[in-house]
Amino acid sequence: MKRILCYGDSNTYGSNPDGGRWDEHTRWPGLLSDKLGFEGYRVIEEGMGGRTTIWDDPIEPNRNGLAALPISLQSHRPLDLVVIALGTNDCKTHLNASPK
Repeated sequence: MKRILCYGDSNTYGSNPDGGRWDEHTRWPGLLSDKLGFEGYRVIEEGMGGRTTIWDDPIEPNRNGLAALPISLQSHRPLDLVVIALGTNDCKTHLNASPK
């Protein structure tokens, strides 16, 4: 069985703008799982709202994606593929990160 880790922010988590979380067949990792089929593939959702690529957020702690990635890689191994979907939260004004 191929194991795919989807690691990301609230988009990976499936946050619904109206509140709560989209159901597993509406979240993009769930859609991926549905398209691949359950036989032969296991898609693992590892999303967290507010997660950044490399930034420590003083308002929302424990959201540094780089710091948490090794833990996810180890806890979900063995893995055949890792999809990383981060960057949106790097645009938070209070992080003072440039587009560059």
